[in-house]
Amino acid sequence: MKWVYDDGGREAAGFIGTAGDCVTRAIAIATRLPYKVVYDELAERNAATGKSRSARQGVKKEIYNAFLNEMGWKWTPIMGIGTGCRVHLRDGELPYGTLIARLSGHIVAVVDGEVHDTYDPTRGGTRCVYGFWMKDSSND
Repeated sequence: MKWVYDDGGREAAGFIGTAGDCVTRAIAIATRLPYKVVYDELAERNAATGKSRSARQGVKKEIYNAFLNEMGWKWTPIMGIGTGCRVHLRDGELPYGTLIARLSGHIVAVVDGEVHDTYDPTRGGTRCVYGFWMKDSSND
């Protein structure tokens, strides 16, 4: 699967340095929302749970699940407990279009069969995909 360097607009939004912001990046890339808009929304939701008002070092699954659901994105699980890995981050194993894939310890945008991220997370096509969000077009 081809990898394309994409920071989701992080640098253009004025953020510097490294961060564990894969959730913010992936959502910004897939939804085409500005990075700062996504960051602020996730940070606000994070703060509402008693955590810091930041999305810099990760966001809990419950927070980004709710955000994506509210925007009309549908979760499709691929792997369950005891099923083993059946879908990998490689050509032909994910649907075509724009999606957000959940991997072990990482979230990444996949656009038309290409991984968009700040590094190549595919592990040479062996990286397991737990599931993905895709825009529910039936709500449009």
